[in-house]
Amino acid sequence: MKTKSKKRIVNIFLVTIIFSILTWLGIENYNEKKIEEENYKVQNVSTNITTTDEETKEIEKEYPKEEVALEYKGYDVLAKLEIPKINLETYVLKTYSNSSLNISAVKFWGAKPNTSGNFCIAGHNFKNKNMFHNLKDLIVGDNLFIIDNNVGRVEYEIYDIYMVLPDDVSCLSQETGGGKEVTLITCTNDSSKRIIVKAKEKD
Repeated sequence: MKTKSKKRIVNIFLVTIIFSILTWLGIENYNEKKIEEENYKVQNVSTNITTTDEETKEIEKEYPKEEVALEYKGYDVLAKLEIPKINLETYVLKTYSNSSLNISAVKFWGAKPNTSGNFCIAGHNFKNKNMFHNLKDLIVGDNLFIIDNNVGRVEYEIYDIYMVLPDDVSCLSQETGGGKEVTLITCTNDSSKRIIVKAKEKD
């Protein structure tokens, strides 16, 4: 009887040890699989960030490079504006003043050229070849280009044209959802209203 009891105890002990070992192996295997799954998820998230992050795309995107004059008639130049539809090519001056407006288009407000935000350009509607007299001939869908020495040549498409009273500054808003926009501003012939041309970067 004692021998049988000892054998039984030994068998129970052995079964317990084997069960413990199997349980431990199972837990280790489960943990390894969980770690592999987590690593896979992390790799996928990293890949998605790399391929979908808009800022990364912006950095990787290349624009045609052109050299823009740094000065025009004694004024610092920020960029060059081209509108093929109306045969307009004009420098955008850095300093906004009555005297600079008589020379060329000028930056009136907002972001730097070809960066996220709303780059607002003002110009007289004089009939000079580098002024905004023919903005009235533009329509939605026409294209314009902003060229600067930092980013390059960026194409924009006009999406809205309208008129406002002189004290309406809503067109200067910088809420572009992170996109690049250009706003052109000039007067009507009798100066009673302002013509506003809005464009955003073309895909």
